[in-house]
Amino acid sequence: MNLYRRNTLKALSAGALASGLNGFTLPFANAQTAPSDYKALVCIFLFGGNDGNNMIIPADAAGYAAYSGIRSVDSGINIAQSELLTFKPSNRSSTYGFHPSLTAIHPLFDQGKLAVIANAGPLLAPITKAQYVAGISRPDQLFSHSDQQAQWQSGISDQAARTGWGGRLADSVASMNGANTFPVLTSIAGSTLYTTGNSQSPLSIPASGGSFSLSGLTGNDAATKARAAALNALLLQGKDHLLVKAAAEQTEQAIALSAKVNPIITATNSSVANLFTTTGNSLAGQLLQVAKLIEARATIGLSRQIFFVSLGGFDTHNNQINTQQTLLGYVGAAMKSFYDATAALGVANNVTTFTLSDFGRTFKPAAGGGSDHAWGNHHMVMGGAVKGGAMYGTFPVLQLGGTDDVSIEGRWLPTTSVDQYAATLATWFGVPTSGLAAVAPNIGAFADKNLGFI
Repeated sequence: MNLYRRNTLKALSAGALASGLNGFTLPFANAQTAPSDYKALVCIFLFGGNDGNNMIIPADAAGYAAYSGIRSVDSGINIAQSELLTFKPSNRSSTYGFHPSLTAIHPLFDQGKLAVIANAGPLLAPITKAQYVAGISRPDQLFSHSDQQAQWQSGISDQAARTGWGGRLADSVASMNGANTFPVLTSIAGSTLYTTGNSQSPLSIPASGGSFSLSGLTGNDAATKARAAALNALLLQGKDHLLVKAAAEQTEQAIALSAKVNPIITATNSSVANLFTTTGNSLAGQLLQVAKLIEARATIGLSRQIFFVSLGGFDTHNNQINTQQTLLGYVGAAMKSFYDATAALGVANNVTTFTLSDFGRTFKPAAGGGSDHAWGNHHMVMGGAVKGGAMYGTFPVLQLGGTDDVSIEGRWLPTTSVDQYAATLATWFGVPTSGLAAVAPNIGAFADKNLGFI
């Protein structure tokens, strides 16, 4: 069966599950012995375009002067120097500051559990400002929400993408899980491009509360048994037709999977649930679900897992100060709770959490106390295996129209690519150098295929 037909069947099968169970495919079984080590990657996508210029700010005299010279108090988006949560990267001579709402994870930087990735973005190859102006090696549809979300999630910037780099990473490591039929990928934020692979599809579970099961099929009463028997009989019908057979098999697999997943996510006796404050913080609720699945890793039996969670609202064209203060407060609290959960479970060194977002925002303020769509952006990576306390990549020169600005508004030309970011994580996850191009298609264009942050 060709790839197009297989993916079509997967989509049709997923849609057949009216209860909300997402379709998924089974990893191909093989004779390779599953490794004894456990590793998980957790992607936090900040939808809307988080303003990295206010998340990471130069805190020394010269650096802050360059910042406040453009983002002045009158701009409406200035963060006072006295409010910054200062940190000094071990590999930099300058001091920087986190946004004041990131109080919860600020200590993790000095503890070596948190790193900063500076000025990253979608790239086809290393590019200069002159090449950008000339239209050489320029990614498609820059500054567009949907296109840039797709490029960050796929690592593909010159054509429409049908798979994400998380999905392709799952394709690459599926064999490490042996014959285990549990999906490598789990999304707690719905169906996303990031989690779509060529052979792997994600399990999708509720963000908080609820259950992962078909209602009315469990129980010992006569009516319930009759419903279950009727469904099983229905699923046996028409299997000589390819589409019907695929839909039935996917439904059968999803029902079987729910028997394993539902007790995990609905459990009230999780040892780490008390570490999370989920009221009003949807990201914390999603990460709690991830923590529960990691807590049940012995039951699930995978050696490699990839998770996707998200938080929206970062498109701050106005009222940025208040909006970002609230949202980054959620991010910091949720990430700290999740790190503490992994530590309590004894897997802090085995779980790496990282942020992605649509794009950065203009350094020049916009009317209404906001900022506009830009390109390069700063991100955070967290975990016990992370070489934290450091900044990776090159921090931009904060000058409108300067060497790092492809406009006159502070749209930073990325000096680190999504491919390098993804390839570094994939290497830690167990993908050999020879297999990196399958995950990060443009990695061959970059001399540094490993940024060294993990």
